[in-house]
Amino acid sequence: MSDLQWFKTTTQGEKTMVFDPLRKRYCTLTPEEEVRQKALFMLVEHLGVPPGLLAVEYSIKVNGLDKRCDAVVFGRDGNPLMILECKASSVKLTQDTLEQALRYYSALHPQFLMLYNGSDCYCFKIEDGKLKALDHLPTFQELSA
Repeated sequence: MSDLQWFKTTTQGEKTMVFDPLRKRYCTLTPEEEVRQKALFMLVEHLGVPPGLLAVEYSIKVNGLDKRCDAVVFGRDGNPLMILECKASSVKLTQDTLEQALRYYSALHPQFLMLYNGSDCYCFKIEDGKLKALDHLPTFQELSA
């Protein structure tokens, strides 16, 4: 377990803010941010991803357009291992969600994609240009293998 402090909230005016221990700042607690924080917690505290190898709201270019991945897990060599795409719990994970993650894949070429909405979670490994659905969430050790 890391020594990061998760799910610390405060109120600013009428907004609830949540402290993101990876970005080291408070963010507006939107429904999607709540799911992202749960996913980051899961990655760090349960799957062993070192906090320093996780980038939140990672900026990329896709077909000349500025986009942001919800999070990217990097290997110790600096190469992207997994893209995390989060949706609010009220949003179903659909083919459109997968296609969005695949567009981000086209810029970074990680070996794994993870889609999460707080209840449903899908993880895929990309092998020889083909998506393979995984039956579990890979640990950092598995991502790095």
